[in-house]
Amino acid sequence: MPSMSRRTLLGSLAAASVPGVLTACSTSSGDSDVSNAGKKLAPWPAYRAAAGPKPDLAPTDAGVQAGYTSYPADLVRSVPRTPGDGSTVKVMSVSFGTPPKPASANRFWAAVEKALGVRIEYTIVSQADYQKKMATVMAADADTLPDIINLFSGFVLPREAEFVQRRAEDLTPFLSGEAITDYPNLAGIPTHAWRDMGRIGGRLYGIPLERPLPGSTLWLNQGMFADAGMKEGWTSDDFAAVAKRATSGRTYALGAANGSLFGNAVHSAAHNAPQNWAVTKDGTFRPACADERYKASIAFQARLRKEGCYHPDATSISQIDLTTLYYNGTVGSMQDGFGAYLPKYREAPDGMTPAAALPYSVGGEPGGVVAARRSFGYTVLKKAKKERIELLLRVLDYLAAPFGSQEWELVHYGVEGIHFTRGKDGSPEPTKLGETENNTNLPLKYLAEGPQVLFVPGMPDAVRALHTWQQKVVPHAVRDASFGLQSHTRNSQGTTLKALLDDTVTGIVAGRLPLTEWDAAVKTWRSRGGDRMAEEFARDHAANA
Repeated sequence: MPSMSRRTLLGSLAAASVPGVLTACSTSSGDSDVSNAGKKLAPWPAYRAAAGPKPDLAPTDAGVQAGYTSYPADLVRSVPRTPGDGSTVKVMSVSFGTPPKPASANRFWAAVEKALGVRIEYTIVSQADYQKKMATVMAADADTLPDIINLFSGFVLPREAEFVQRRAEDLTPFLSGEAITDYPNLAGIPTHAWRDMGRIGGRLYGIPLERPLPGSTLWLNQGMFADAGMKEGWTSDDFAAVAKRATSGRTYALGAANGSLFGNAVHSAAHNAPQNWAVTKDGTFRPACADERYKASIAFQARLRKEGCYHPDATSISQIDLTTLYYNGTVGSMQDGFGAYLPKYREAPDGMTPAAALPYSVGGEPGGVVAARRSFGYTVLKKAKKERIELLLRVLDYLAAPFGSQEWELVHYGVEGIHFTRGKDGSPEPTKLGETENNTNLPLKYLAEGPQVLFVPGMPDAVRALHTWQQKVVPHAVRDASFGLQSHTRNSQGTTLKALLDDTVTGIVAGRLPLTEWDAAVKTWRSRGGDRMAEEFARDHAANA
């Protein structure tokens, strides 16, 4: 899952720096409304594993994914009848693809509409425009809201939880506990996704988009790093030496994109620093920025930059352009979400093998990896009559079909013979039309989706490598303890406070600021709201325990 800057400031930063004002704000009605503290908590939806083909590589309770080295030969049917009633459903979601052809000229769109039994009016918002568009939507009249709205976890919007509580349907009566069994595919979404989505005011307002445990990952050009001496069990010094040997002329071992802080997530996890927040046994929340291991990871990145291992445009290049440099061999690595493995393997040129890096050790301690939020975002429904909500849930239940089902194949690949053909092993292979008409450009997968599995069409060895990698790193995943919790201060000031730290990290690694600036930045961050966030998260954590 990608890491990006979040939020815009709603409150006054100057006022927020005054302790007396902070205390007053923490007891505001907005905070008490969305907090779970003191509320009766809705039970999590009852989990019922969806029926489907047995995986070739078994999952584990710890978080290793099920792996499929070949495409299932016999697809199950997970939805017995058409869910819709012929009405129009207005939906909106983020998109990382290119705009699709209009519905009237899009055979994939038409096929999905026919299967769902509804007409889909889709507002597709590019990731670059998402925050601006959502600010407009959140300020609009309730009547103008789409029926189904995807809230993308890459950006936590200002007062997002307050907006959801005020404008979205409370789904607790429909989904909490055993009620969800009316929607079998939604019931197949694991509990960890609901937990990381979290409750608002003790209630369930959304449906999570489940994601694997590994998060931000260092993707390597395996050949380049192996030739430079990469080995399993490497230390931070080994990593630095390999990166230096792999850098020569206009080839750089390390790539980084604008906003990734020189791949800071990967390096801080390898140093076993908390990822944003850690919680102690007594329920106290500790910020990563105040941890000496986090500071050490910044110093390590500064060392790598000073030795010339990073691409010189590491603070300005886009993720898309960085991916191009990765494929053409200009950079030997890049930080990206673990879920990017599919395009990495499928789009890599001949002779290049992508690989997820094993973390290096620091001071004799095995390095950690980033644990992702297990919900890539969540879907909320506009308030409506019971019958309408039930129809919308049936539509989402279809979209949440599991891997190995007929419904999953349609939503992910389209119609056989039109959007895909079969490879020798039965795997779907997109046609030329399928390369443009798909659920990346028409991003249905951000409305609802079944549990994620490991599968790369026609590449069983890639699946085996990823499964083996997960078995090694999952025990060392470092989780952000704030996932699924509410904090009024984070909701209102998160972007500004995060930018303060992010800008300091970038300045230090780039060589514009000395490392000594870090402690001063952390002190400012804490006084302007960081300490209050810790208190709010602790209260919500205690309520959810």
